Amino acid sequence: MAASTCHIVNRCLLLLVVRASLEGILADGKEKPVDIVPKERPPVVSVDDTNFKEALTGSREDPNKSHGHIDKILQLDKPITSSTVQDTKVKDTLQALLKIYNDDVKPLEDAYRFSDLNRDAISEGEIFAKPLVLFLGPWSVGKSTMINYLLSMEGSHQRLHTGAEPTTSDFTVLLDGPHYRTIKGMELVTDKTNHFSPLQKFGLGFTERLQGKQFPSKLLQKVSIVDTPGIIENKKQQQRGYPFNEVCQWFIDRADIIFLVFDPTKLDVGSELSILFKQVKGHEAKIRLILNKADTVSAQELMRVYGALFWSLAPLVNVVEPPRVYVGTFWTNVKTDHSMAQLFYDEELALLHDLNQVMQNQIENKVSFIRRHAFYVRLHALIIDRYIGVFNENNWWKFSRNEELFKKIITDPDNYNLFKSILSNKDISRHDLPSASEYMEFFSINSLDLFKPLSAYCPWTPMYTCDMVKLEAAINTKLPQLLASLKPAPGTCTKDTCTKKKP
Repeated sequence: MAASTCHIVNRCLLLLVVRASLEGILADGKEKPVDIVPKERPPVVSVDDTNFKEALTGSREDPNKSHGHIDKILQLDKPITSSTVQDTKVKDTLQALLKIYNDDVKPLEDAYRFSDLNRDAISEGEIFAKPLVLFLGPWSVGKSTMINYLLSMEGSHQRLHTGAEPTTSDFTVLLDGPHYRTIKGMELVTDKTNHFSPLQKFGLGFTERLQGKQFPSKLLQKVSIVDTPGIIENKKQQQRGYPFNEVCQWFIDRADIIFLVFDPTKLDVGSELSILFKQVKGHEAKIRLILNKADTVSAQELMRVYGALFWSLAPLVNVVEPPRVYVGTFWTNVKTDHSMAQLFYDEELALLHDLNQVMQNQIENKVSFIRRHAFYVRLHALIIDRYIGVFNENNWWKFSRNEELFKKIITDPDNYNLFKSILSNKDISRHDLPSASEYMEFFSINSLDLFKPLSAYCPWTPMYTCDMVKLEAAINTKLPQLLASLKPAPGTCTKDTCTKKKP
């Protein structure tokens, strides 16, 4: 109750700050840089602009916004080489990560058919893949336009199609390549050089709605970008012909950062968006909320729109810390005469710094992703082992197959305290336990006698170690040590920091 009350008070204070900031602008008619969210934001480095309007415009002949600040903040103006010491360290770290996964995680993952729990095995291509930037949101809120803007391709034939009506019906993966070409979905999921092959499981209906676009791009040399069909609340239009929410879940699990985009006219939270927010549970740190097209409304209207967006989405995100909302106009044709143009520019710089931080932390994110995956593999193995134990404890006819008992355990595991007994492990939270329905589905395609107890994967030979012991060592020791090795040693300098040795 106290946490809920505190959360409500935080929202009220936030809206009061927004109101005060916007009313201050309206009162004196001057442009002021105001912070719409009372939260620490990434530092804004200089982009060599003495006046923000000069930074927004490329030249007198070209009134549109310049892309120079994008290149500078995302460090796209620097040549990318493959022979640096840093690149060698990255490759060595990823190779070590792959070895930990193959040696310590994969054995129990395969033994207990973890992939049948609607979770995929990790491929080598996935470990070595670039950071994934995912765009989600209602239709026609500016997702594709924002991608065109970030990639500096608004006026080229390569640009993503945009318009006032729903224009993006496919999942579009944007990749770097030597020349421009469109890749069909079937080719994309069968290409072993990328990590999209698990998408085949969603059927031909989906692969026909999947495409790739490949072309030379400095940004795509560092990240891959996924544009998604707009969220639609019309039930008839939601009949897409493939499991849309399951596909979104696949990308959400693998994305390094998720841009959830809205505009002032599309703030309704319907069933499809509600389902989407349930899917991001555990991934809240990846989400960046964007209120796009902010220059299409006045400052007063923007205040009301921001309040409506915040109140609509905060209960769905369901975290004590209010979600970060970036307010701006993320495309070239920005209105520089808007009373809040300075704010929009500052918000864009902050968002670019946020994206750059994700790009800089890509190895740390990979290690964290594998550790999270390993944790769920361990949890799954413990649950299957407990199902076997409960069955054996209650099956009095040890030499016969008691199908009736098996069905009772599957349909009513709580009656046998099956999941509660898992909590005896000190580092497992009840909030991480799956639902019984997930395992009803799992055992509908897997018979219990296909699995052995964990003790079967613990050989008596002294030269070998139990598979569960190796998995726990990976989670608790090896992966944290690998993560710690990425930090600069005392007395070494990086681009942004220099750590002095203690005397």
